[in-house]
Amino acid sequence: MKKTFIFSAFFIFIIFSSVSFAFEPSSNTIYNGIDVSQWQRNINFSDVADDNIYIVYIKATQGNNYIDPYFEKNYANAKKNNLKIGVYHYLTARSIEEAIDEALFFSSVISKKSFDCKLAMDFESFGSLNKEEINNISETFLKKVKELTNKELIIYSDSFNSKNIFSTKLASKYPIWIAEYGVSKPAKNKNWDLWQGFQYSDKGRVKGINGYVDKDYFTKEIFLDNKTEIAKIEHKNNIDKTRFIKVKRGNTLTKLASIYNTNIETIVDINNIKNPNLIFVGEILKIPFSNEKNIGDLKHKIYTIKKGDTLSKIALKFNVTVSELVKMNNIKDPDLIYAGKNLRI
Repeated sequence: MKKTFIFSAFFIFIIFSSVSFAFEPSSNTIYNGIDVSQWQRNINFSDVADDNIYIVYIKATQGNNYIDPYFEKNYANAKKNNLKIGVYHYLTARSIEEAIDEALFFSSVISKKSFDCKLAMDFESFGSLNKEEINNISETFLKKVKELTNKELIIYSDSFNSKNIFSTKLASKYPIWIAEYGVSKPAKNKNWDLWQGFQYSDKGRVKGINGYVDKDYFTKEIFLDNKTEIAKIEHKNNIDKTRFIKVKRGNTLTKLASIYNTNIETIVDINNIKNPNLIFVGEILKIPFSNEKNIGDLKHKIYTIKKGDTLSKIALKFNVTVSELVKMNNIKDPDLIYAGKNLRI
């Protein structure tokens, strides 16, 4: 692959030569980009822009109730530094109903904002779903988000899933942002002839970011035709919410179903449990609950912050999300917690 680097005040783009047997970019002008989430924590987007990054994709949401705790900050600071912004949702749906609910949730969180790049769906963990179910859930989510936001969408996927899981029918409707590391160009793909995004490293280094960051190339086709602000969208959960819990000594499915106001059959189904009488201490289960009141009725643990603690470490220790800690404790800045202070868990 021949590369010619052209410098400007804001970005580098690369001219790709055409190779007939390769998985081709959708056009020859390639923009440098990154994608970020809470794992990059505080980002200096001024330095990022100075390091010839032109496009940044930001994680917004996951599932039907999780907002990345850095989404608002990343969006505001990337925009302030004139970076071109895209946004993505991590899909966890296991049914058409859940796909619609996640589309509503994602669209509501990104509403009243404007973006430069296509909205992205990241669907890579499928549980016990078969190919037909995966593709139906994907198409439902993508179609619903398009309907709600009036914006174009793109599918983010790795090389294996894009070729072996997603269908040619889906590929004919939505472009691909492909992830394949350690190669100068992605492998030929039987479903997509062209890519609009190529995530080529998950161990990139960029000024303004501590630690690794995903690095990407994007074509000009990644940009939205309609960059106007997304209209206000309300999200009301029409289905049960879910949370992940770690099985403790003495737990049974009967006890868990009672605590979370659900039923054993639902827990068995969504966790693909073979024997309902056999669950293991330390095992992680996905548990639905009917409304916020159920969670509010559970007893809270009080944890005293220790030196060296971060919200991410505390969330991992107690099997909760950073968003839950932020919301429950009315934390203004997820990066600013103090040793000796108490948290409600």
